[in-house]
Amino acid sequence: MNQDRLWEKTINSEKIYKGKIVRLRKDEVILPDGKKSVREIVEHPGAVVMLAEKEGQMIILVRQFRKAVEEILLELPAGTLEPEEEIIDCARRELEEETGYLARKLEIIMDFYSAPGFCSEKLTLFYARDLVKTKSNTDQDEFIEITEVSREEVSHLIKERKIRDAKSLIGILWWLGK
Repeated sequence: MNQDRLWEKTINSEKIYKGKIVRLRKDEVILPDGKKSVREIVEHPGAVVMLAEKEGQMIILVRQFRKAVEEILLELPAGTLEPEEEIIDCARRELEEETGYLARKLEIIMDFYSAPGFCSEKLTLFYARDLVKTKSNTDQDEFIEITEVSREEVSHLIKERKIRDAKSLIGILWWLGK
């Protein structure tokens, strides 16, 4: 199969907005059929998500308000890469900041795109084990509740649509299937 026939060629790119975390640009492209179109792209530095498993097959979830959807969501701990930060260092930092746990074992499971139709964010899922309690140190604008759930509880939460965050569903479904 010739995949070249699927490529779009960027002929102009305009920076629209530069924020603390994301940037927005508008690209003018030539489609594979020769017609022109416009793509709005959210540029994101990337992020990590940690499935942190405690002894006894309990996992750590965080509950927090998400302004973009105006809801309090139940999620796996996660966070955005800082400039020049190594991905494993980001995973260690974010896990401790959000949950107050250090992981002696961190294993990369997979990476994936959150919403590739309009956003460049790539997430890396880590499996965090052999946890040591320290203390949480959330960012000043983060308000988080921590909860620990079993396999049975998390399965029930998914069936009841209490967990609806994509990165969390990916990580939890991986864990339930392993």
